[in-house]
Amino acid sequence: MRMVQVAQRAVDLERAATFYADLLGAAPSASFDPPGLVFFDLDGTRLLLDRVAPSALLYLDVDDIDATVARLRGAGVEVESEPHVIFGHDDDTLGPAGTDEWQAFVRDSEGNLVGLVEQRPRG
Repeated sequence: MRMVQVAQRAVDLERAATFYADLLGAAPSASFDPPGLVFFDLDGTRLLLDRVAPSALLYLDVDDIDATVARLRGAGVEVESEPHVIFGHDDDTLGPAGTDEWQAFVRDSEGNLVGLVEQRPRG
């Protein structure tokens, strides 16, 4: 079984689509308005921005969490939590063994909390 789609609340679809296109570095894969739906492809899982969806807490993998947070902050995005280590991976259960899991949290254009995650080699 795999996850097919996750929905995120987007009161202003255009504003939210712009935010996520910048964050993800990709344009939406489809839009339907009406009824007010915007889709992004996240490596085979659809991210649906929907006016009537509840808020979801998304965790997105980034290559460089420090650079991503700096770029978003420079664009005026609210940073809720600076990059910090959540835990270390001693085995491959939840991530590559020998890495630390770094996370930071930002607010999207609609006020939803978004987690950013980087698996960083211990050093």
